[in-house]
Amino acid sequence: MIAALVTGCAALLVTGCAGGGGSAADSAAAPAYATGEASVMASEAPARAEAQKQDSGGRNPASGVEVTRQDRQVIYTGRMTVRVKDVTAAAQQAKDAVTGAGGHLAKEESRSSERASASAELEFKIPPARYPDVLNRLGRDLGERLSLNQETEDVTVQVADVESRVKSAERALESLRTLLTKADTIGQVLDVEREIATRAADLESLQAQRKSLAEQTAMATLTLRLVGPAAAVALPADEPAGFLGGLRAGWDSLVDFLMVLVTALGAALPWLAVITPPVVLALVMVRRRRRRRTPAPDPSAA
Repeated sequence: MIAALVTGCAALLVTGCAGGGGSAADSAAAPAYATGEASVMASEAPARAEAQKQDSGGRNPASGVEVTRQDRQVIYTGRMTVRVKDVTAAAQQAKDAVTGAGGHLAKEESRSSERASASAELEFKIPPARYPDVLNRLGRDLGERLSLNQETEDVTVQVADVESRVKSAERALESLRTLLTKADTIGQVLDVEREIATRAADLESLQAQRKSLAEQTAMATLTLRLVGPAAAVALPADEPAGFLGGLRAGWDSLVDFLMVLVTALGAALPWLAVITPPVVLALVMVRRRRRRRTPAPDPSAA
């Protein structure tokens, strides 16, 4: 035992001596290392500053305020009516203009009895950046622009909300799948699977909303109506406000009600002409039978 203690002490002494020698060597090499490190840091200073600038994500170092740039998500929709000389040629010209701008035709409906009174309705999908230019070009080059209606809807908050809910639903599903692997009883497994099915359905609904919003914001929608020179066009009239507007609305409602009443009466007249004679004849026969069955009054009783 004493020999073992002596051996351990000797080993500790040897280790301490070795450590002291290493410290002396390190102290001797410290100035050279410091000089090399300073040169390396000086050479890496520009790259480090650029990396810090990128990592800051637009933060102001002096104020510590983070400046973020958020792209707005806007849905553009428009409806325009143009009177043209040739509806078919104008429709092809509009298709070429939209295709050249990176858009495409989504739907087309044509009504042509005669060339002068023909009409067509085309629905285009146009990139938002080219939408104003295409709109002005179609209204200027095709013919006479009769009406134009434009609408914009900012859905930035809605898009961010749907995106956040999708991520939360995905994390919840991952947690439930992990919990399913740890379920011990059949009841626990069934409960977790039922919850997974519910969350999966919610996630699919959210993903469908996100896809719909992405499609609507990625492309502006323009409904172009082309009418021939002799085609009748019903343009939206300006409605008067106040008492005159209410009076006109009431009068229009009364006229519509009377028209419906007259239409219903006209539809019922043929049926009345067929049904009335048999009904009248049946009533007359019933009254005659009642008169025959009724006994005559007794004069002596009177």
